[in-house]
Amino acid sequence: MTGLVVTLIIVILIVLLIRASVRVVREYQRNVIFRFGRCIGARGPGILLLIPIVDRPVLVDLREGYLDIPKQTCITRDNAPISIDFLIYSRVEDPVHSVIRVNNFAGAVTGMATTNLRAVVGDLDLDNVLARRDQINQTLAGKLDSVTEGWGVKVTRVEIREITPPKDVSDAMIRQMSAERTRRAVVTEADGAKQAAITVAEGEKQAAILKAEGQRQAQVLVAEGYSLGVKAIYEVAHGIDDRTMALQYLDALRNIGQSQSTKWILPMELMNLIQPFVDSVRNGKSG
Repeated sequence: MTGLVVTLIIVILIVLLIRASVRVVREYQRNVIFRFGRCIGARGPGILLLIPIVDRPVLVDLREGYLDIPKQTCITRDNAPISIDFLIYSRVEDPVHSVIRVNNFAGAVTGMATTNLRAVVGDLDLDNVLARRDQINQTLAGKLDSVTEGWGVKVTRVEIREITPPKDVSDAMIRQMSAERTRRAVVTEADGAKQAAITVAEGEKQAAILKAEGQRQAQVLVAEGYSLGVKAIYEVAHGIDDRTMALQYLDALRNIGQSQSTKWILPMELMNLIQPFVDSVRNGKSG
């Protein structure tokens, strides 16, 4: 019975020894080994064999992580108090330095970030703080990384999550936004009325042009008809000889003779036109 108990104790001790000596390190992890208090380097990934009691491992995660910095009250250059909260993203690049060169990385980075944030915001006006968020992010990331690089940690980026201005400033911004939207609406309405007036004027102009063009074409047609009529009259008149004109005058005299009028007005050229008939009659009698 005693031998069984001793064997059981030995088995338990061996199991505990193996458990303390063998570690499985994942791909995204490293174990910084301290042997008798001296750092002998980082080990992993894979199976890691340790000397019990002699070796003390410190596990380091190489994945990118973030720190949530709570709201910090800062004063801008124009003395406006604002509250800013942001995130700091970082990853370990040197596991040994991240263990032996900084005690509390999260606390150290938080304190350094809040101090640098107040310094950066203090150099900017409120409008610039609200408008230049990316610039503030890059400035903070550069300042933090220049320090954490010695700790074996890389600050990849800083992201401001929210900027809260004072209530009176927020109210003024809301009023300004409302006034700007009203101004845009008035400008848009005025532009629409302007475009409508231009369209109407263009339509009236085109209508007047078309009306004038129609009148011009009508006048051209009337003038062409009148020209053709005059031309026809001229051609007919050009073909009339003195005998024809004399016959026309005699016919006109016949009509005058049938009228009730007691006064007759005869043109001077009538005798010239009748003269050929008189001569013809005289010649006939002489013959």
